[in-house]
Amino acid sequence: MICIVLGYFMEKQKFNVGGQAVIEGVMMRGKDKIAVAVRQPDGEISVDVNPVSSIRDKYPILKKPLLRGVVALFESLYDGMKALAYSAQVSGEEDEQLSTREMVMTIATSVLLAIGLFIVLPTWSMRFLHNLTADPMLLNLAEGVLRMVIFLIYIAAISSMNDIQRVFQYHGAEHKTIYTYEAGLPLQVENVRPFSTLHPRCGTNFLMIVMLISMFIFTFLGWPNLAERIASRVVLMPVIAGVSYEIIRFAGAHADNKLVHFAIMPGLLLQKLTTREPDDSQIEVAIASLKAVLPPEEIIEQEKNEQ
Repeated sequence: MICIVLGYFMEKQKFNVGGQAVIEGVMMRGKDKIAVAVRQPDGEISVDVNPVSSIRDKYPILKKPLLRGVVALFESLYDGMKALAYSAQVSGEEDEQLSTREMVMTIATSVLLAIGLFIVLPTWSMRFLHNLTADPMLLNLAEGVLRMVIFLIYIAAISSMNDIQRVFQYHGAEHKTIYTYEAGLPLQVENVRPFSTLHPRCGTNFLMIVMLISMFIFTFLGWPNLAERIASRVVLMPVIAGVSYEIIRFAGAHADNKLVHFAIMPGLLLQKLTTREPDDSQIEVAIASLKAVLPPEEIIEQEKNEQ
């Protein structure tokens, strides 16, 4: 569920807002609050709101380009895992919340599995092509293509699971609700419903950009032994993540540009696998989550518009 855990990076003149689908709910992160809204088994919506805490506030240098992307990635992983654990408990999937240590261990395990699946396996598999060509650029390019194929198969596989499809409906509800907010419309179901489930600042786009940039950069790294190849790719991943984050930010600020739209088209198409059309009850949950992170003045404005 990498495409969900990473979260979604948003830029807006009013304030920054991001979202993530969770089990029977949606997490939204605003300027100073983070909220998780979950549909309970009795049909009621439970909303948990907490202040936003970022290491970037303590160390301003981490707000610089490239560095901020790496920090945002790991903070999104932590916040996403915390939101998933909360939603699992509230929705009745789990009896207990994960402790901080358990969440850190879960994230670490997920990262190690991702390294094994998307780095170790593709570069190790190139041993079977080494007898056909010794050209390092061709081998690196073939490795990148294989990595992309594994990624697409992974996304396609999880998108076919019934439980995940329901999470992807909440993913669609999250996108539609954010679109409605960006359009300046009242956050009501009838206003949210017509918008697209595909959003340029989605974490799925981020992952696709990571794959494409890594394919380009790794092509020029030569072909050392297996251990060095794995180490070089792991070391460069934070750099690639930082660059990808800046591209997402730029795309978000220039989404109407035809060239930008064309560049992010692969990620938008991939979202057809990671989003589904939500029903009205799921949209209601996304609205509740977004409203919970709005500044007081915007809440008042929303209430006036709804009257």
